[in-house]
Amino acid sequence: MTALRVGLTGGIAGGKSTAGAMLSELGCVVTDADALVADLYRPGEPGARAVADLFGTQMLGPDGSVDKDALGRAVFADPASRKRLEQAIHPLVGQRYLEILESAGDGAVVVFEVPLLAETGGRGRYDAVVTVEAPAALRLDRAVRRGLDRDQAAARMEAQARSEDRRAAADFVIENTGSLADLRAHVEAVHSALKRQAQRS
Repeated sequence: MTALRVGLTGGIAGGKSTAGAMLSELGCVVTDADALVADLYRPGEPGARAVADLFGTQMLGPDGSVDKDALGRAVFADPASRKRLEQAIHPLVGQRYLEILESAGDGAVVVFEVPLLAETGGRGRYDAVVTVEAPAALRLDRAVRRGLDRDQAAARMEAQARSEDRRAAADFVIENTGSLADLRAHVEAVHSALKRQAQRS
């Protein structure tokens, strides 16, 4: 028996992060690439060393952590630099994810939030995939209430996979069209199914 690898996805403002927080409260190990990168960019960590090796120590703050603003300015305008950074950091993220899986223990449910799972064909990396879905109009309204410009939010939605594609890649679909209590009930039902799957694996 090993830890169950779960990919959690969903479109912008669909409720993926809220569902992830609920799964964490239910005892799952929940993380995402951003959290792993932030950990790798701390002082003395392999990501910080890789950034300093690639772009110089001026990319580190006084405490030795990565200055993400400076790094962003250096790489986002330069595709070649961004590719070099990705080639250095992605394997470190993968290694950290494996460490989390190994330390989670047999029968644990390890959830990895993956916004672009359907777009990147990442289905095969997980034992189960969960998507959190809501109608596009409702998601657009939620995104605007969060402070996004309506046109920007619509453009981000357009750039993501269609709901139908996420649903097709998923083993579990959580419909997030009602209250937080409704969402929690859906999440709890999926969590129970994932725990049963983890105990069988």
